[in-house]
Amino acid sequence: MSPLELIESRKSSTDLARRLTDPAVTSAPRPGARPSRYEVPHPPSIPSWKRGLDVFLILLATPFLGPIMILITLAIKLVSKGPILFRQHRIGYAGREFELLKFRTMRADADAQVHNDHLDKLIESEAPMTKLDHLDSRLIPGGRWLRATGLDELPQLFNIFRGEMSLVGPRPCMPYEFARYDASQRCRFGALPGLTGLWQVSGKNRLSFSEMIGLDVCYVNKSSLLLDLKILIKTPRAILTQVRDTARLRQAALKGEPATGRPAV
Repeated sequence: MSPLELIESRKSSTDLARRLTDPAVTSAPRPGARPSRYEVPHPPSIPSWKRGLDVFLILLATPFLGPIMILITLAIKLVSKGPILFRQHRIGYAGREFELLKFRTMRADADAQVHNDHLDKLIESEAPMTKLDHLDSRLIPGGRWLRATGLDELPQLFNIFRGEMSLVGPRPCMPYEFARYDASQRCRFGALPGLTGLWQVSGKNRLSFSEMIGLDVCYVNKSSLLLDLKILIKTPRAILTQVRDTARLRQAALKGEPATGRPAV
């Protein structure tokens, strides 16, 4: 091999190695496959204190939460056929897709399109982000209250351990929902998605879609250890409010009365 051919060979090998390790190349989806990352404009870096806070609080709560998770697992197994966990693709920090875990609260054959259609209406309107739980026949026995209390979200502690989520942050959305966001709304993906967040403790299902987005973007811009601690402290009260709202909407549905997301003052 001549010196020129040797140089060209080494150059080709170097170029191949660069391409194989270049994220822009390795992250490109195969034809017909899901992209592993969705476009998000310049997400900020994750604060160094966030991982430590998550792991510390989860380990602290494990002796209490562990038995609750075991009881929920047994209850789901007793009242409904199908898997214990519900798995769903969601979009998280910097547009990265991951598999979110929840306790299954609906029948295994439940039609997901019902939820998608309801969400589409909420996105297009200024109506409160009220769930269908108060009249949803797809729910298994006890599923309504697992969702109202947020206990169905406990398996996401594993998502947090894997670094895909945090205790505090915007809720992760689904891929088809992400596709409807404009560039300014996609700024909410500048933080790890969370179990609780500024939206949840500021009204949650009483707020509209645009209000939710505004609070998520506000959290990304003002993220701090103090803010996370404040949100965590406010979360139990927000859960109680959600339980009361679920009971109110359920009673209204049983009486045939119109139910609204914002309670009467």
